[in-house]
Amino acid sequence: MRTLRFFTLRSLLWGFCLITPTELWALEKYGRPLPEMGEAHEQSEEQWLRGYLLTGAFVHNPSFAARPDNSGLVGLRHMIHLETDIYKEYLQFYTDQNVFSDRKNGWISLSEWDSVYAFTGTIQNWGWRLQYERDAPMDRSGIIQAYADTLVTYRPANARSLSWWRSAFPEQNLTVYAGAGWLFHNQTYFARPDNTGRALFRYVAHADLDLYRNRVVLFVDGNFFTDRSATNALQPSEFDAVMGLALRYQGMEIALIHERDMPLDQVGLVQRYTTLQLRYEFEWTKSSSPVNIAKGGHHAIK
Repeated sequence: MRTLRFFTLRSLLWGFCLITPTELWALEKYGRPLPEMGEAHEQSEEQWLRGYLLTGAFVHNPSFAARPDNSGLVGLRHMIHLETDIYKEYLQFYTDQNVFSDRKNGWISLSEWDSVYAFTGTIQNWGWRLQYERDAPMDRSGIIQAYADTLVTYRPANARSLSWWRSAFPEQNLTVYAGAGWLFHNQTYFARPDNTGRALFRYVAHADLDLYRNRVVLFVDGNFFTDRSATNALQPSEFDAVMGLALRYQGMEIALIHERDMPLDQVGLVQRYTTLQLRYEFEWTKSSSPVNIAKGGHHAIK
């Protein structure tokens, strides 16, 4: 039985690699989807603010730009994510604040600031989001990319809800979601990595493969954009995807991520990097100071 479980699990891992080959690995630069550290957080009247702090070093970066105008190369990334429930799971508010540094300019001084503000919620297996994002340079004047969008996703029951999965893989789990979105306001958010076109629609997919008790997690993401000026506005113009491996313990996470963003409908700039990042989750309650948690983080989608 152990041999069968190992063989089946190894087959699943190879399946992830075949679906997302190495040369196509990528992740969104802005608002990266992150694997949840646990099951969805329990509703409590005492909880009023939760989030995470994240810092990452781009250990290999031949082409991932440090500003919206595609100048420089990212060296470091720092982020804070905050979210609060407005009405149970049906309506929440969150914000992401991302800053990047330019490795060509000493690694430390900040070169870009990305701000995200959004309302989101879930109804049974369906999720929705209404978001505004603004990406701007910090150390010089230049292009500012901004848009507002809406996104709807569907998340089927996770694999542990299946009796045969629990029997075969008692320590593992698999969760997925997919959806589509519309950038209904977009003056400057581009449809390709080389800053051509303007994005109109997006298609997303995400999967977490829990390898061991939610302490070792393999995650993959795919993100497509379309160009509103193209003859076929439904045809993808850019593909961003990711494969990452995360290790967690008591609200802390260290993850190795490889990213590649590429055009699909023409030859052009491909941006890619590998990063090592650390994430720490926390929450504030009405009656206590911040405490460390290992409960659900939010998936912020570009």
